Amino acid sequence: MKNNRVLSLIGLATKAGKTVSGEFSTEKSVKTRKGLLVIVAEDASENTKKKFRNMCSFYEVPIFFFSDKESLGRAMGKEYRACLAVQDENFAKAIMKEV
Repeated sequence: MKNNRVLSLIGLATKAGKTVSGEFSTEKSVKTRKGLLVIVAEDASENTKKKFRNMCSFYEVPIFFFSDKESLGRAMGKEYRACLAVQDENFAKAIMKEV
């Protein structure tokens, strides 16, 4: 049940324009300090996971490995998404509370 709640919060944040997705956009969001939370799909490549794990620990951004690429993409109304960044404090807090 929590899974659905998190995915619907991601969908709401996306509709509000408060998320960015894709490796390049997520990385840019974290490095410009706009990304307040990073979510990486559990079935993303080890290279992608390691890259974001290291980057998030350096920039002190919370990171969660959650769901799969297809579900994350569907929640955002797109194809597959391996990673995304939430750029709104309230959405980030709500998602962290659920995860």
